[in-house]
Amino acid sequence: MIDDFSFLINQLGEDRTQYFGAVSPPIIASSNFHYRTVAEMAKAVSDEENIPLYTRGNNPTTDILNKKLAALEGTEAAMAVASGSAAVGMAVMSVVKAGDHVVCIQNPYSWTMRLFSEYLHRFGISVTYVSGEDATSYLEATKSNTTLFYLESPNSLTFELQDVANIASAAKEKGITTVIDNSYASPLGMQPAKMGIDLVVHAATKYLAGHSDCVAGAIMGSKAAISKIFYGELMTLGAVISPFNSWLMLRSLRTLEIRINRVSETTQKVVDFLAQHRGIAKIHYPHHHSHPHYELAKKDLKIPMGLFSIELATEDPEKITKFCESLRHFLMAVSWGGYESLIWPALAYYEIRKGGLPVNLIRVSIGLESADDLIHDLDQALMNIS
Repeated sequence: MIDDFSFLINQLGEDRTQYFGAVSPPIIASSNFHYRTVAEMAKAVSDEENIPLYTRGNNPTTDILNKKLAALEGTEAAMAVASGSAAVGMAVMSVVKAGDHVVCIQNPYSWTMRLFSEYLHRFGISVTYVSGEDATSYLEATKSNTTLFYLESPNSLTFELQDVANIASAAKEKGITTVIDNSYASPLGMQPAKMGIDLVVHAATKYLAGHSDCVAGAIMGSKAAISKIFYGELMTLGAVISPFNSWLMLRSLRTLEIRINRVSETTQKVVDFLAQHRGIAKIHYPHHHSHPHYELAKKDLKIPMGLFSIELATEDPEKITKFCESLRHFLMAVSWGGYESLIWPALAYYEIRKGGLPVNLIRVSIGLESADDLIHDLDQALMNIS
């Protein structure tokens, strides 16, 4: 567990004498901050990263959140941003330039894939996708102009893992920057910076926020790396998190450990049930012994998390549809990591993806409901298509 976690979530960065002794930090909704003298304003202009001047840059509520996010990931600094996609995009763009080459894990998050294959391609940046279960695949794909290794361990549909520490070590030997999406594991499950990764990004909408009521992202790394992104990509592109969403994030971090522990315990029970059910053909879950990267998951992930996929023992679209629509406790929706349990059927995206995923694949996100209720719900839905 993270050192001094209780102090981190309850006290770090919170000086209640600055806001009337309020127990909960207030939402400083102001877009603008005034100064009494030219000298004071000049100081703020020269150090906008640390002194509030305009909320596109620094905001007092967001500043408290940033301190906590950095401590959670064990990095020198952190920056909350508008969304997970913003975090990925800004972290990547802070590293690459026209003509560079990137080595990326196969099947990353769909908008990460689009960033590499479509958006950055316009600027002459090429990418090679690799399996990544060991450093060899990254090294074999490396070219003279490779500047970035991108990881997502595991990815969020079929949950392949990478050997994070060895890939980070190999990258450092070649002077290549590493970026990892750590949304799946959360900082409680893995702290990639302590394994040698340069920049850690999160779709903070997921576990870090955890209530399906705000969209946010986060970038963690060294002070130098975060400062570069602040004065470069953040201030230029303006993908700033709102003070209200920063406040919601602060609220959510208070219960992060409790939520993650509950989700982890429930998920293992649900997976054990599904693994022996004749209506299930396959389970994609890093902490299940059937997963090809099970040993790597035990090494890198400190706690089993709440996201996995199943393949139904049928490819009949009508039966898959009936299963999904028979569930009562699982909502059909995108995203994951909130208090509610969700399913995401590949069938809904099948034509768009042109068969890129098994048509019978369904991603499952476990929330805070009781394990018994969720198991009973899955059982009755599977019985409906048996």
